[in-house]
Amino acid sequence: MSTPTGDNSLHELESVVEAELAMAESSDPADAAELPVTEWLFDPADAQRDEVGLRSLLGAVEALEGDAPLGDAMDGRA
Repeated sequence: MSTPTGDNSLHELESVVEAELAMAESSDPADAAELPVTEWLFDPADAQRDEVGLRSLLGAVEALEGDAPLGDAMDGRA
């Protein structure tokens, strides 16, 4: 798949996902779970699910970035 901005868009997406992941990690759901439910600013289970999803997305972006040069090289051979 090709985008108008090329690999730059994948790099931008990776940067955004890394920033979101850093925020998710800093939320520390384990500490929040120790508080009474009435004092939660967020649901710790939701925070953990978000973190897992962000890690999966980051892995997918990194895999696509790794595949980009190979795909370009294969297109040149065809």
